[in-house]
Amino acid sequence: MKILILGSGLMGPAAAYNAMIDPDVSRVTLCDVDEQQLDAAQAKLEGMQGGEKLDTVVLDVRDADAAARLMADYDVVLGALPPVLIPAGIRAAVAAKTPLVDLYFPDTVDAAGMAALRQQVEAAGIVVVLGCGIGSPGITEMSARYLAEKLDRVDELYMRCGGIPENPKPPLDYKIVFCGREMPLEESDASIVENGRLEIVPRYSGARSIFFSGVGECEDWLEDFPDWLLDMDIFKNLKHAAHTTIRWPGYAAKVTVLKEMGMLSKKPVEVDGVQVAPKSVLDVVLYPHVKMEEGERDITLFRTEVKGEKDGQPRKYLFETVDRCDDVLGFTSMARTTGFTGAIVSRMIARGDLKATGMFMSEQVIFGPLFDTLLSELAAAGVRFTLTTEKVEPLGLTR
Repeated sequence: MKILILGSGLMGPAAAYNAMIDPDVSRVTLCDVDEQQLDAAQAKLEGMQGGEKLDTVVLDVRDADAAARLMADYDVVLGALPPVLIPAGIRAAVAAKTPLVDLYFPDTVDAAGMAALRQQVEAAGIVVVLGCGIGSPGITEMSARYLAEKLDRVDELYMRCGGIPENPKPPLDYKIVFCGREMPLEESDASIVENGRLEIVPRYSGARSIFFSGVGECEDWLEDFPDWLLDMDIFKNLKHAAHTTIRWPGYAAKVTVLKEMGMLSKKPVEVDGVQVAPKSVLDVVLYPHVKMEEGERDITLFRTEVKGEKDGQPRKYLFETVDRCDDVLGFTSMARTTGFTGAIVSRMIARGDLKATGMFMSEQVIFGPLFDTLLSELAAAGVRFTLTTEKVEPLGLTR
């Protein structure tokens, strides 16, 4: 198998490593427009197991012809790109007729743009799988389907995920483990599900305490619920559902103040004759405080909870992990849980295990035996999830 990886930031090198150590992979090529960042990734990876399979290419994915020519020589492409560049990656894969997996999805593209991309993918006869990281989208939605299919009826769904620094420091007790140099903050409202319908709620509202063994007390707050899940039959009768992000306590209150001040706005304002977006200023000012420094460690916290009915009785399932960074290999936990997931799904396609044509979110095609394979390969790589079942059984009915 030959695998091409777009992006050499935090996620791409971890995905490359996971592909390199697979005996069935003969070649792994890591690409980036930033030659300095690419060189750093190569220096880190080339001494690791399977490093002889690695090569690098300076590539701007927006150069459609160059990207397509390169992709045509590979069995599958894995995108670890900023969301704004994902459509360019998809279009190049279409031109090359090469399958593509992406860790995220193009959230900057409207419905008409997504429909156009989907048509192009189908016409090319390839498969594109989006949202193949930890979440969201990613294992959050895949695990939601996995748990829901164990029930006869699904009433409630809660997907909680987040990355936090092991040793929190002010001002936000947070370090960037995704999104490059930009803080993952949005001004727009969030959404939840109430009685089968989406309801708009203020983002960063609903903050509540949540506990993880070995970590302690954290908090989570409301984000956008992935509304495409409501198109799946198993989720059409949801009474309550939410997607939340996990941070150290106090984060939501601090970010809410920034939001109310207008600092999360991407609409430019004039300052001394210069047009500048408040969010851009915030990112630049905060970056020295939220950059992951050498030697700092992160933790990924994940919990999907599904409630409903099985065999006429109430049933609840919890699917969880507390994952920590790899000090030996030097990969952050977020890079492990995200990059490894994308690399495993990529190899499923290259091996022919996943046979499909079209553009899909991960939970639409990674379920059943394929999800079992994903969990097995993640466990082999040191990323392990647990499943807890809580059920009610009537007493006194047998003699």
